[in-house]
Amino acid sequence: MKRIPVIVVAGFLGSGKTTLLNHLLSGSRGTRVGVVVNDFGAIGIDAMSVAGQVDSTVSLSNGCLCCAVDVTELDEMLAKLDSLVDVIVIEASGLAEPQAMARMVLASENPRLTYGGLVLLVDAAEFPDDLAKHLRVADLVVLNKVDRVDDPTALAAEIDRLKPGVPVVLSTFGRVDPALLFDPRPREQIGQLSFEDLLEEEHDHVHYDSVEFTGEAMNPVRLMAFLDTRPKGLYRIKGFVRFDVPGHRQRFGLHTVGAFLRFERSAWQGPRRTELVLIGTGLDVDAIRAELAACVEPDPSSVDPQSMLEVLRYTA
Repeated sequence: MKRIPVIVVAGFLGSGKTTLLNHLLSGSRGTRVGVVVNDFGAIGIDAMSVAGQVDSTVSLSNGCLCCAVDVTELDEMLAKLDSLVDVIVIEASGLAEPQAMARMVLASENPRLTYGGLVLLVDAAEFPDDLAKHLRVADLVVLNKVDRVDDPTALAAEIDRLKPGVPVVLSTFGRVDPALLFDPRPREQIGQLSFEDLLEEEHDHVHYDSVEFTGEAMNPVRLMAFLDTRPKGLYRIKGFVRFDVPGHRQRFGLHTVGAFLRFERSAWQGPRRTELVLIGTGLDVDAIRAELAACVEPDPSSVDPQSMLEVLRYTA
């Protein structure tokens, strides 16, 4: 059963969440996106501006769906969407606590859904004083409207001070490439791991570096150490990991959005090897490839099966 990632987009009022959603919808490139706008009022202003239409559910020409719901209807709407889309993105109202929205998705008992991380939008021009509490649950921070400030890198440094290590993407007008959040192509073709398949060459985003890695079975302890200390500027990892540990000779899908990490058991298709794509900015490609190569296990049968417990902790 394919599990649908549910990504929460949160941020203060006016930070650019709806602009980001429109951008994701227009750049979905074949992926069926279900957007859920969580409105607290009787008339949802945000819902009116998402794709320029309003209804309880709006079908868009690119195969995506847009919904406006009250927070109490959220789980019901997710259940309606899970068989129709490839990924669900929830826009939390500017009045909503990001922690509450994340807990609501994590608490869902729907076996078709899996939590995909929380993206926090921060307005660079109106940098909030009480940002720290919202950063606690952020997996990826989008520092938006950087064209309206003189030194966005200083604000990014302040975010890093408040939550060390959280990846920060600089953007204008919510222009974040969908490949940083989900697979921008039909699920039947997810196995294609070239960077060109993930990120079109002609786009108006910042330049992203990519690292493609292919290897044999990985050592779970060394791989988790790499994932726990992944380099600054690394926003996304996707692909498949091969483990040959006794009792755990299996293929796992790997998905990260910022600090968020998830493994998912996956049936073998094609060569039995590890294949990963890593996307970010300012990456030392050679160093990352060397670190991943050091995670390859030359003698998998000698690895303690208990070492897989850390991987299984993150299994959906």
